[in-house]
Amino acid sequence: MKVILREDIDGLGKSGELVTVKDGFGRNFLLPRKKAVLANEQNIRQLEHEKGVISARNAKLKGAAEELAKKIGSVKVTIKRKVGEQDKLFGSVTALDIAEALAAQGQQVDRRGIHLPEPIKTVGNHEVELRLHREVVAKIKVEVVPE
Repeated sequence: MKVILREDIDGLGKSGELVTVKDGFGRNFLLPRKKAVLANEQNIRQLEHEKGVISARNAKLKGAAEELAKKIGSVKVTIKRKVGEQDKLFGSVTALDIAEALAAQGQQVDRRGIHLPEPIKTVGNHEVELRLHREVVAKIKVEVVPE
């Protein structure tokens, strides 16, 4: 099945691309969630028209992400957690906890853009990546302190 992507999808393609997917993936996931449209003649003509609009929108989103990266780059997040022996946390600090701490400081960030290879389980300073755009990555400092 050939579809035209309406938004970026990891491992598949970028917004505005014509891609071939398996019938079930297109019919059950992409089309109902409006992440893609069928690649018929009318939609292909419309795609050609919208390519300029899409590139302008991507440039605007990238500019906004770069602005946000400059603001967030200087932010330091402090999270208090209960600790046990050897400064190990009861539980862990996840991307959701970091997103809530940033929101408390007035910085709205999507938690899915916070990249943690694994949850933070120790007290101390940690550096965390924020993927604000596919080409813009910001790093913030997260300090986990005992409660």
